Order: sequence, then structure tokens, then C-alpha cells
Amino acid sequence: MSVGRICQREVDLADLTESVQAAAERMHQHTVGALVIVNEAKEPIGIVTDRDLTVRVLSAGKDHYTTLVGHVMTPDPRTVTEDTPIEWALGVMRSGSFRRLPVVDSEGKLVGLLTLDDPGAPGLLAEEFTQVGQLLERETPRAAAVV
Repeated sequence: MSVGRICQREVDLADLTESVQAAAERMHQHTVGALVIVNEAKEPIGIVTDRDLTVRVLSAGKDHYTTLVGHVMTPDPRTVTEDTPIEWALGVMRSGSFRRLPVVDSEGKLVGLLTLDDPGAPGLLAEEFTQVGQLLERETPRAAAVV
């Protein structure tokens, strides 16, 4: 199964020059934990998460009305393409301790966001693992007995 099947296609965006207060309000209004920052070509150039706002702004004692998203975002976020297998994307997330990954098309333009918080993700992942288990059982009966 590919990332494109389960990623959120409607991605909330932020601007480099907006205040973190405005970004936090948008996160609250849209019930999301991350905003992606894109350039004019719609390529992801940064991501800001609710954790970034907590750690890099609030706990650092910065003014949330004057601090800009561009100063607290994670620049050049790791991305995956929409045809990336779920297993690979999960490996990227695990190795980088990411909960969210921007999803891009073949030209590098943002098309979605893969997040462990997606409502449908657990069910689809469970379905994927069930299918893998069934394939293993059919192809290698001995391996199924071990599992």
C-alpha cells in the first residue's frame, strides 16, 4: 500500500512571516498538529508542529505575537512521495522520530501529509499488516507457523 492511499490530501499551510500566534490559532481551529510551509512552487520548505510551538516558543519565553513561524519551523523537512510504500515511510518516521511527513508528487510539490494522528491510518495499517500476514501464510507456510 502506498502513502498516497492514506495521507491527508487537505494540508493546512503557514507562511514564514506570520506570527506563531496566528499559526497556533489555525491549528486549533482546524484541529491539526502541524502546518506545512511551502515556497512559490508549492514545494515544502518547512514544517511547524504543536510541539515546536511549545518547546521553541512557550518554554523558551518568546513572545508568541512577535515570533515568526520562519524562526521556529523545522526547515527542509524530510518528505516522501505519494507512491512510497507505507512500510518505507514508517521506517523514515521511526528513524527520524517524526509523527508527520509531507507527501510530494514526482515534481516535489506538496500533495498531502502523512501523520500517525490520521483517523484512518490505524485501520488501514492494520489492514495492510493483515494482508502481509496472509501473503506470508500462503507463500511460506512454515513462516506462518513461527509467527
